[in-house]
Amino acid sequence: MTYQDPYQQGYGQQQQPGYDPTAYPPPPGYEPPGYNQPYSASPVTPAPYQQVPYGQPMYGPAYAAPVAAPTNTLAILSLVFAFVFAPAGVVLGHMAKKQLKQTGEQGEGLATAGLIVSYIHVGIWVLLCGVWIAVLIFANSIDSGTSEYDNLIRLALGA
Repeated sequence: MTYQDPYQQGYGQQQQPGYDPTAYPPPPGYEPPGYNQPYSASPVTPAPYQQVPYGQPMYGPAYAAPVAAPTNTLAILSLVFAFVFAPAGVVLGHMAKKQLKQTGEQGEGLATAGLIVSYIHVGIWVLLCGVWIAVLIFANSIDSGTSEYDNLIRLALGA
């Protein structure tokens, strides 16, 4: 068996007896690209939903992706401050709602959530402060043995 260089013309022809490359002509409108030549696309771009001839790319017109409106910064800060310092979350939430009506930005849900959580936290703190004051009044009235009215006056005056 003799060695045949695979880069020579006609390599592989001997393994397939009876093979004739001219027996099947290329499809109509198709010309194989020449070697060492850059590929050139067809100058005709097909319209969308049109049947495209064999071998040509099926690309329609390119559309830009829609750009989303930015999220309002005050709405984000309202939700963050709802957990950090609730009164600031309330103020920022109302400011964000006002800005959202004017600018058309996204973030209305964030501002609403920030307001709800902030009001809940403020309500809990007000309730806790009320309970703390009630406990102080009750504890003061038990210790002194005087009337509750006298204890309230003493507590208010700081005596």
